[in-house]
Amino acid sequence: MGRESSIERNIKIEFVNREPIEEQEIEMVERKGLGHPDSLCDGIAEAVSVALCKEYLSKCGMILHHNTDKVHLAAGKSNPRYGGGEVIQPIYILLGGRATRIFDGEELAVDVIATRAAKGYLKNVRNLDIESHVVVDCKLGGGSADLVEVFRGKSKQNREMPKANDTSFGVAHAPLSEIESIALNLEQRVMAEYRNREKAIGEDMKVMALREKDRITLTVGDAFVSKYVDDYDHYMAAKQRLNEFICGVAEEYTNREITTQVNMADTPESVYLTVTGTSAEMGDDGAAGRGNRSNGLITPNRPISMEGTPGKNPVNHTGKIYNLLATKIADEVVERVDGVQEACVKILSEIGRGIDDPKVATIQILPRSNVNLGAIESKATRITDEWLENIAEITQMVLRGDLRTF
Repeated sequence: MGRESSIERNIKIEFVNREPIEEQEIEMVERKGLGHPDSLCDGIAEAVSVALCKEYLSKCGMILHHNTDKVHLAAGKSNPRYGGGEVIQPIYILLGGRATRIFDGEELAVDVIATRAAKGYLKNVRNLDIESHVVVDCKLGGGSADLVEVFRGKSKQNREMPKANDTSFGVAHAPLSEIESIALNLEQRVMAEYRNREKAIGEDMKVMALREKDRITLTVGDAFVSKYVDDYDHYMAAKQRLNEFICGVAEEYTNREITTQVNMADTPESVYLTVTGTSAEMGDDGAAGRGNRSNGLITPNRPISMEGTPGKNPVNHTGKIYNLLATKIADEVVERVDGVQEACVKILSEIGRGIDDPKVATIQILPRSNVNLGAIESKATRITDEWLENIAEITQMVLRGDLRTF
């Protein structure tokens, strides 16, 4: 992966004895999709952060302190109808947080960059008119002086290494269960494939998956785009086709019994129609950090961090970096270490301490039967140590868009 470890880190491996997730009787998983108001706020927060990072690198030669994770959305009002409709009050989006505005005595165009990035991200909602359906208001404050001081520094081993901005933790697990894989991939497949076949499909899709022993129920909500729906019969036919696609995708990930249901609140008098494809146009507010965790899911059966990842700076904000890092470590331990059935990674930072040297990094491993626990511990420790030694790669992966943040 990179250079070998040069310091001793507090890495702990713990073997646990419990029911694997697939054998537990009840499991619930949720995914808020691309156009959900909370996901829009998450996506905007991350887009603004990445845009600022690139501007800082271009103009200043380094990434300056910022956190753009305080994005809020106040819903607009709309009047959807079969074959048409209109937005009658625009969606209001507030860009909050902090960003360094002055470098070497010169002011940077922070507000312009942030606003442009936010509007660029909103193009993911295909039927949203960015100029008339949305108001973007940038209220980013200046960087906090004390946090700027710990943004760059040296670790206790005197190596250049950003210092943790806070005492916080990251959590991740691997592998994904069947319904976790279904919830994640179902929404992504609809957006990547099915949305191009059926223009009426909106980006605001939510998937709720429930497994009761070997019975899976998928409850899906999708904001259909009104101008592409002629009447109630057309709507019901389009909904049935979506239901069939959903069922087909789910069957790729499980042999369990599957029941699918779409837009369950529909009646002949009232169906889920929107003008733009997102409920943000008609009363559904949003905020960054309220949606999916960094693995793209909300998983109440698993240990999770409440820390929202999008928009936090990718240099020393351990609430971001350690969640992303924990995911990489968990995935690699499961893939590379024989005998690991499940792995849960937890990494805790300490403010002012080098981000490569956490207070503790621990992996709880559910081993398979009749395996060499010593070999598992050694390999899992080495993988964790290598990732921490090369933790700066997480920053580069964020800038390249290689890592999911919500």
